[in-house]
Amino acid sequence: MTSKDDKTIRVTMKDVARAAGVSQSTVSFVLSGTENMRISAETRARVLEAVEALGYRSRAAGRPTGGQGHRVIGLMFDEIATSPFASISIEGLQEEAWKQGVIVEVVMTGGNRAHETAVLNKWAADRVHGVAYASILTREITPPDALARHKAVLLNCTDSTGRVSSIVPAERRGAELATRTLIEVGHRRIAFITGEPWMDASVQRQEGYKRALSVAQIEVDPALIVEGNFLPSGGHAATVALLESAQPPDAIFCANDLMAIGCYEALKERGHRIGETIGVMGYDDQEVAQHLSPRLSTVLLPHREMGQWCARKLLDSSDMNPEAIRLEGPIMIRQSHLGVCAPETTA
Repeated sequence: MTSKDDKTIRVTMKDVARAAGVSQSTVSFVLSGTENMRISAETRARVLEAVEALGYRSRAAGRPTGGQGHRVIGLMFDEIATSPFASISIEGLQEEAWKQGVIVEVVMTGGNRAHETAVLNKWAADRVHGVAYASILTREITPPDALARHKAVLLNCTDSTGRVSSIVPAERRGAELATRTLIEVGHRRIAFITGEPWMDASVQRQEGYKRALSVAQIEVDPALIVEGNFLPSGGHAATVALLESAQPPDAIFCANDLMAIGCYEALKERGHRIGETIGVMGYDDQEVAQHLSPRLSTVLLPHREMGQWCARKLLDSSDMNPEAIRLEGPIMIRQSHLGVCAPETTA
């Protein structure tokens, strides 16, 4: 669930499932009124109690009636199953579109240009209201020619020509904020475990880390920057290397939460108490971040908000001037970023 420190708290089906101690599928079946499932009366009651207690409002609530005459937005992803963030973007776009009675059609193309062109031509024939063209990796792309037939936006990718409006996470800003947060609680030897160097997100997060150190007048030590792979194995190996160096760090900033899992394992194997003897910071705010011990401080990637922006941009007929948005995500303050250098109080 979103941190209580946020100005607004949006309750999701995932929150209901967690509170009721069931899966999201069970919550979905209960709320849809499906009767031919083997869900006990006690479980149904527990789900409904969680819905009431949390004030959950489903996407179906307040939707327009009638099945005819709905406008349609097409959402085209290259991949979906390889990342948890695609579903978050889809949900955000759908929720925002449905407020205006607009249906979202989602396709996954595998990046195949012939498939993309066929779908875009089909959507043109169907006279869809607009198209969000999305990439699972934050990167610069060359849009397919057929996209020019549509009112379009780019989701999690950019167009070098600037002809199509786009929205991506503010990766440098997020990493700068995370590093500054470590500095503010007293850390000075802050290590950074990178992702794979060919990925834009990895490069930009490292740039943000270096910028925060520079602003704080802390010299960047190349020995404290170790390459990872965005997986727990890379986080573990990089942390071992950092701890065996002549001057180990007092805090470790992992370029994503999965590497933080491996970082935690390596630190605990060597007797560290995370949040006490050493600080750890992640990036992404994946579900696992809230279940590590201690809970992981990390930067939230604003994929839901990015999806919402796409819907608003496409549905605002008065605002289609091309613009390139880099959307900042908040830092989720938990316990892991504190350490031996930090004050006695905890976040």
